[in-house]
Amino acid sequence: MGHLNLPASKRNPRQWKLLDIISAVFFGLVLLFFLLVFTPLGDSMAASGRQALLLSTSDPRQRHRLVSLIELGHHHKPIEACPANSVDHMPCEDPRRNSQLSREMNLYRERHCPLPDEMPLCLIPPPPAYKIPVQWPESLHKIWHSNMPHNKIADRKGHQGWMKEQGPYFIFPGGGTMFPDGAAPYIEKLGQYIPMNGGTLRTALDMGCGVASFGGSLLSEGILTLSFAPRDSHKAQIQFALERGVPAFVLMLGTRRLPFPAFAFDLIHCSRCLIPFTAYNATYFVEVDRLLRPGGYLVISGPPVQWPKQDKEWADLQSVARALCYELIAVDGNTVIWKKPDGDSCLPNQNEFGLESCDESNDPSNAWYFKLRRCVTPTSSVNGEFPLGMIPKWPDRLTRAPSRAFVMRNGIDLFQADTRRWTRRVAYYKNTLNLKLGTPAVRNVMDMNAFFGGFAAALASDPVWVMNVVPARKPLTLGVIYDRGLIGVYHDWCEPFSTYPRTYDFIHVAGIESLIKLPGSSKSRCNLVDLMVEIDRMLRPEGTVVIRDSPEVIDKVARIAHAVRWTSTIHDKEPESHGREKILVATKMFWKLTSPSH
Repeated sequence: MGHLNLPASKRNPRQWKLLDIISAVFFGLVLLFFLLVFTPLGDSMAASGRQALLLSTSDPRQRHRLVSLIELGHHHKPIEACPANSVDHMPCEDPRRNSQLSREMNLYRERHCPLPDEMPLCLIPPPPAYKIPVQWPESLHKIWHSNMPHNKIADRKGHQGWMKEQGPYFIFPGGGTMFPDGAAPYIEKLGQYIPMNGGTLRTALDMGCGVASFGGSLLSEGILTLSFAPRDSHKAQIQFALERGVPAFVLMLGTRRLPFPAFAFDLIHCSRCLIPFTAYNATYFVEVDRLLRPGGYLVISGPPVQWPKQDKEWADLQSVARALCYELIAVDGNTVIWKKPDGDSCLPNQNEFGLESCDESNDPSNAWYFKLRRCVTPTSSVNGEFPLGMIPKWPDRLTRAPSRAFVMRNGIDLFQADTRRWTRRVAYYKNTLNLKLGTPAVRNVMDMNAFFGGFAAALASDPVWVMNVVPARKPLTLGVIYDRGLIGVYHDWCEPFSTYPRTYDFIHVAGIESLIKLPGSSKSRCNLVDLMVEIDRMLRPEGTVVIRDSPEVIDKVARIAHAVRWTSTIHDKEPESHGREKILVATKMFWKLTSPSH
């Protein structure tokens, strides 16, 4: 039989298919290698992979086991470091997570936290070239470039005097978009219309603050300004403000009330903050009104105030102010200044925005995850005397028991006892425990369980500012803190705080276990390990933590402190104090990543 000659294409068809596949895969791999090595795609994919590592959910059971071992002191190694690209990580303000949310009313730029089991159990490392920060007051004008090597603001805003790179430093000439020549002349101009000195004004809110040069400059006038801005395209403006030693907080005015009590601020300022005050039937203006103390001042600089092509927006803004009976103090160029009325003489009245007074069921100081309301807060809804002119001037208001202390039963007596107690305790901290309070090493301080602000009041003569945190599930005493001329926020410590890593020199907490318990119960809502990892995230290297609690809790805290790489000592309480408290004093070690594998 002769052989059948087939064309080449018909021979061994399966073999040719296999060769085709192998060739295609080979050339595909070569192309992918080229893309990863020679194009930016490789960098972005690697970064996203590292981010996924940071945010990925490990097995919850494994996580719970690790937490239990750490609490019992059976986990002898330190908690692992987070990846190198997590140096600026804020769990509740993560752009990747939030970018998937609605843009309506800036919902996606508000805080949105991962579930506790989704939180990475790792310690945030510092940048590779991190240095101990420049000390106050020099830090107001310059900081180490290596601590935040983000040049975006300097590149974009340098011509407006925000900040510039100079040798190993970023320097801050004090400018802003509306005051490129510096905040000082701008504040001097405002002083022609507002009592900027003399103690009438003490607490201020600067919305959309940039690098907080306005708030930094007001410190010399005795005005304590809490500056806020969202985590946005400028990336790190609040981080720069805190590195400078200026009170600042990551925050967005979107769908919820800002986490402050009613009538907290004597002055509210917006310099090109771009908040659409009249949008959504003036909802944002109404929120500003809730926060502004009766008799207080509202300053808006920039659009839409006498701004080209924004005539309607400017007319609407004036209409809302008139509807609320705000007194127009001045329109100076692109700056408008209003004074809020002392009482409720104006509402309800007829207005084009449909504004009405809130009913009595609405507690205007309830502001933790509380949706914005379009109703206006009547002064009478908060019991007591707190308009400007009725409260003492600074510094007398610091020690005078405000009428809002009646939020607690026997509030005035509790206030006075709390003030005396913290005066004693802080003296003990300084004189016996030799803490660095009162020295240039401590500028940014946090009190995680502030109550009436007694700890902060006892530090009033030190070169520090204190972020007083009132836990959201405890009595709403934050109004008392603002009446004293101090600042603070509401927060739930089962969630991360809205600040960048490494932003506080000194963190203080009395009754740490109460922060994670269900009120009136022995059950925990979250665990101490996660809370102390969060404290570590907020604390600067070589910073100090002071924790007061029962001996049993302090023993557990000491075991966890070892796992988060703190060095700690346990002390007896001051002799005059009653109860069973012990005091743990810890220092955060200055460690860095040791290998690229992290």
